[in-house]
Formats: sequence, structure tokens, C-alpha cells
Amino acid sequence: MDAGITLLLIAAFGLMMFLVQRSEKRRRLIVFLTSLIVVELLRRYVWFRDVHSEAWTAFIVALLLNLFFWLFIGRYNPPGSSDDIQVIGMDD
Repeated sequence: MDAGITLLLIAAFGLMMFLVQRSEKRRRLIVFLTSLIVVELLRRYVWFRDVHSEAWTAFIVALLLNLFFWLFIGRYNPPGSSDDIQVIGMDD
């Protein structure tokens, strides 16, 4: 098993899961559909390089890392809405 490829895939899978997890509720479907493009590119890379065991290991580790993040941080700090943003210095 190649540790470098595994770390790269953990970062890629983890980032995609994290972006879907921390996106606004209204935009979550759009972010998910956009991340499917990256998933397809990663799938083609895995098949081309024949690194299936590294990919499954990376996917499971990234899933566990995102689950732990959600358990300890994400549940208590949900992502905000863009409607809640206030610009300092505006008189509105």
C-alpha cells in the first residue's frame, strides 16, 4: 500500500465531504452535485493507477474523520446562512 497516494486520497475525499457538510442547507445539493465531478475524476485515477485498496482505505478514514468532526464540532456549530452576514460599517 502506497502511503502517499492514501494521504492524497484522504485529503481529497475528506475535503469533498467537509464541503458538503459545512455548506448552507439551500446550497448543499449544488455543492454535492459539483463534488460528483471530482469523485468521477478520482474514480478514473484509482482505476488507471490500480490503487483500489488505497482508495477504500482513504474513503473510510475520511468518512471517520468527518464523522468525528461532525460529532465534536459540527453538531454544536451548524453552518450559518448567507442572510445572517452583516457588513461592519453599513448604516442599513
